Parts: sequence; structure tokens; C-alpha cells
Amino acid sequence: MSFKVGVDTGGTFTDLVALDTRSGAVRTLKVPTTVDAPARGVMEGLAGLGVEIGFIAHGTTIVTNAIVEGKGAVTALVATRGFRDILEIGRQGRVELYRLDVPPKPAPLIPRHLRFEVGERIAADGAVLTPLDVTELPALAESLAAQGVEAVAVCLLNSYVDPAHEAQVAEALAASIDYVSPSYQVNAEFREYERTATTALNAMVMPLADRYLGDLEASIEREGIAGPLRILQSNGGMLSARAVRDRPLAMAVSGPAGGVAASTHLVRALGLRNAIAFDMGGTTTDVCLIADRVAQSLSQRRIGGYPVRFPSVGVESVGSGGGSIAWFDDAGALHVGPRSAGAHPGPACYGRGGAEATVTDAHLVAGTLRGDATLGESIRMDGAAAAEVLAPVAARLGLGAREAAAGVLEVANATMLRALRLISVQRGFDLRDFTLIAYGGAGPLHAGRLAAELGMPRVVVPANAGVFSAFGCVVTEIVHDLVQTSRADLGDLDDAAIEARFAPLGEAVIRPLEDEGRPLEEITVERAVDLRYAGQNYEIEVPWRGTVAALEADFEATHQRLFSYATGDPLVCVNLRAKARLPAEDVPLPEWASAGSGEPFAEQAAYFAQAGEAAMRIYRREDLPPEQPVKGPALIEDPWSTTLVYPGQTGRLDPHGNLMIELDSP
Repeated sequence: MSFKVGVDTGGTFTDLVALDTRSGAVRTLKVPTTVDAPARGVMEGLAGLGVEIGFIAHGTTIVTNAIVEGKGAVTALVATRGFRDILEIGRQGRVELYRLDVPPKPAPLIPRHLRFEVGERIAADGAVLTPLDVTELPALAESLAAQGVEAVAVCLLNSYVDPAHEAQVAEALAASIDYVSPSYQVNAEFREYERTATTALNAMVMPLADRYLGDLEASIEREGIAGPLRILQSNGGMLSARAVRDRPLAMAVSGPAGGVAASTHLVRALGLRNAIAFDMGGTTTDVCLIADRVAQSLSQRRIGGYPVRFPSVGVESVGSGGGSIAWFDDAGALHVGPRSAGAHPGPACYGRGGAEATVTDAHLVAGTLRGDATLGESIRMDGAAAAEVLAPVAARLGLGAREAAAGVLEVANATMLRALRLISVQRGFDLRDFTLIAYGGAGPLHAGRLAAELGMPRVVVPANAGVFSAFGCVVTEIVHDLVQTSRADLGDLDDAAIEARFAPLGEAVIRPLEDEGRPLEEITVERAVDLRYAGQNYEIEVPWRGTVAALEADFEATHQRLFSYATGDPLVCVNLRAKARLPAEDVPLPEWASAGSGEPFAEQAAYFAQAGEAAMRIYRREDLPPEQPVKGPALIEDPWSTTLVYPGQTGRLDPHGNLMIELDSP
């Protein structure tokens, strides 16, 4: 029997899930991430699973970490003459308009001495104003090589309309530079700063990604694993390692994307329609809305302060996690996060030298974590250390230790509530129709409280909540996205004209999927148009259903939902988008088998901000039979995550081991 294996490499642990797609049987493993050589940790985990491997799907934070930590390759930019400083000029917009202590802008992605120019100019309508001066290219290539450049981003003005000049430059430089990233292959979309920044970031991570994937592929081959290696992308879909090499920036949000992919699979498997994926780890909380069984997406986000224009799952992240530190501002107000104790030293209760109160310490003092619990296989809780670091917080608030701990948890919850409302209520969705899917090490501890506050009727904690993102790697589909700017007044286009504009994009988007060797008829292509009212500056993505009339109606309805008004004014077509999909295999949910008695193995007092002190029973999930009600307050423990059933709530395992928490009727 061969297994599909999902691998999610994080900063501390590498999670692995081996899935038998016929029965749905799952094996899981966590191994320490080998930061100096991540491929080695992956291979150690694959060996530790002890199964025959027929397929590997991999999500990794390697690209995101390289950007955030400034560890990309030595990269140069080649731009149209007069435009090499676009990365430094950027945009004048300020995220926090009324903040007096405005933080400095991030440093330019590429220093000025590595930004070069070539003589050429293409107009916005594609007319060639100045032909490319090809005589400059040999000297340019020599200059780049002399300065030790590893990668080059080529971003010429208006090349998204006509890439001919850009392609010539890229071809000439490729003879002496191993990694060349022309913008028309990365982001064929207007707005020069965002396109240039995206192309520069892609070039900067190309050598790192190529070496990592090459090392991993060679290791897999040496071990005799015959199955293909696919990489999880930011859009929540997989693509072959070969296809990802040219656009490694597509991996930038693959970690959160794995959890969203798993949540979407679970929503469909359980017959749900609407949900929010809620992943709370040690440093951040990631949330994503799933409506009509489809995860929301973004066409642009920021990483490390820089714009990245790649389709990605619509994850919003806030600095609230199990390691988030409690602190007071100058006015004496209590805050929690975004600063975190991280993995080292971690919360004080881990016994590794942490000296500041964190969310995990607050849970231990409040009694909502077991005082003598062991997390994973090595971290034994230290209640005395948690009480020691919470004592100054309690004294500052003038509260008892447990009341202060509950206050810290409420402040952390408030941060997460803002993120949850941002992706839902503030975008016109009614959360009474949604289920909260909670995973990660800390998510199931907070989900019940958050759901009650938001009026959500149900929480689902998946059977493999601690390795859920790795599970997402093996149940998601193969996906490839492309975008092409194609500006026109919508009133000047008919149905046939839009179909004609889509034709070359549709052909291009399926090519990487054809290389997978699957029949062409299995590939589906979804198309969308970015529209705006004439005079507006930003667009709304609207699915293309075959007619201009439907496009107009869908835009008006979406604009009304998002902004509470729609004008009926003339529309402008800005971008065309195409997404090719190869569906994943149907994977059944395995049956839950429990040999336990269903009885609690311990009990302790816990303090809740709303209910005060109460006796709380503690269960092991593996001991619970399906459908046995567990009345809150109760704690249900897994090796790598803990679920808190709050007072007034009832939990029960479904036949597949997913923990369903229902809010009791008043």
C-alpha cells in the first residue's frame, strides 16, 4: 500500500501526514525542523513515517522567511531608462494615516548600484516609442557578472502589453546569469511599482528555492521514492516542483494555505457550506473565510512590507498566538502581542527561560490548561513559572492571579475577534451561517469563546488539528493562475470580444497542468474579470459567466455587498484572470475508533471571565467514543493541541473523530 504524504515545514517543527486515499486512514508525525538544511529534516520525517510513499506534497515557509529576514540572493534590476528608481519611490500611501510616529519605509528591495537601465520605450497601448538598443546588452551582462549578481529582475515599462523587449533582454542576460526573472512571466499586470517589486522579490528567492528543491529532489531520488514531488502554492493549490522553480514567489504563503485547503476539504466532506478557517499558533493567528465551499482569495498582499502580486488564499494574520507577550503601554492599558516569546525561550511555563507573561502562561494560571500536562513529547508545563511572570500583571491591574490571567486571554481574544470580523462582517457576511474550524496548537483553546462572541453556532476541531496544514497538502487540487492586463471600456466589448481576449490566457494557463500527464478533459479553467467604475482607482474581481450582462449584474451585486451601494455607472475592464484546475482525488474521512471508557481522567478548577470559577473535567480525545456528549467546562487533550469546551457549550466527536462543539440554547 502506497501513501500520499503531506509535509509542512515550519520554523520549529516539520509536520507530516501520510494518507491512504482509499480508506482515508492517516498516520502523522512531527519532527524538529533542521533550519540549516531543511531538506534533511524533511527526509528524516519521511523515513520516520515508515510507509511506502507514492506521492509527496510539500508546503514550506522557506520563501517567506527569506523575504522577512532579508536573506534573498544578490539581485539586480534592469529597467527602462529613467525608471530604475521606481523601487525607491514606491507609493505615497500610508497604512496608518493618523499615526504620529510613522515607521520608516522598508529599504528598497535592490540597492541603487545594482539597478540598471536600458534604452527602450513601449507605450501603454503597445506602440513602440523607442526600439530596444540591443548594443547595450553585452556590456550590461558583463557589468552584472562583475558585481557578483546571482539573479536579475527585468521589468520594462508597459511590458505587460508587449513583452518583446523584455524577452530580448532576458534572453541576452541568461547566457551569463543563471537566474533571470522577466516581469511578463511573473506578473503581466499594470501598476509599475507593484509589478517591479513582485518581480524583484521573485528573482531574489529563485536561487534559494532552486537549491532547496534540487536538494530535496536529489534526496528523494537517492531514497528510491518514485512518486512525484508537488509544491503547495499561496493560492492553496499544488504545482510540480519544476513549474514552481520559475515563479518561486508563488510559495510565499504556502504554510497558511495548507490549513485553508484542509478546511475547505473538511467543509465539503461534512456537508457544510460556510466556514472560517482559524489557525492559532505560537506567534500569529491566521483566519480565512470559506463561502459556498470556496475559500476567499486575494490578488495582492504584503510580505515584509513589500507588495506581492500573486493570487493567494485570503488569509488575514494578526500577532496573537500562544507565545504573545502581555505588556502595558504608557497610559497603563493592557496589550497582548504582537511581540512573541517565540520558540526559544518560549512561554515561561515551558521552563526554557521565558521571563514575560504570555497567553499560554495565562491559560495555565487560569486553569484552562492542565497544570501537569506535557505538550508534544518533551515540554512539561511549569505552573510555578507561569504564576511568577503573571504576578506583576495582576499587581498592575489590581486583580487576583486568575482574574488577571483571564483578562490577558480576553485581550488576546479581542485581537482575534477584530481579524474574524474584518474578513466576514465587514465584507457583508452573516456569521450566524458559518462554522468556525479551529486548528493549530492554540486555536482550539480559544475557538469556543470566539464563536460565542460572534454568534457562530458551531466549532469544529479536526481530528488531526495539530498537523492540519500538512493534511491540507495531500487533499488539495493542482492549480495554476495567470493574470493579464487588458484595459477597455466594458461598453465597447461584447461577449465574443471578451472571449477572444481570454483565448491566449486560457491556452497559457493550462500548459503546466498538461505536463502532469493527465487527460486534457480533466482540466477545468475558471475565468474572471477585474472591473471598476469609470474614475475609480481599484478593481473588484468578478467571475466571467459568458455574457457581459451577467458580468455587469455580478459586479453591481458584489459592490453592493462590499460597500453598501451600487451606482450603475459605466464599467471599465482592467485585468483578465484565468485559473486552471486538476481536481484532487476524493478522500473519505476515516472512521473513528476508540477503545477508551469515555470517562475524564482528571479534574481541576478553572476560571472563566464570564462564568467565574468552575470545576473542569479533562479528557483524552483518544478515549472518547463518537457521539458521547461532553458538557463544558471541559478540556479535551491531543498530543499536539488542546480543546477547551466552555461553560454553556457541549462537545461530541462525530463518527470521523472531528470534535463538534455546539453552543447550548439559552
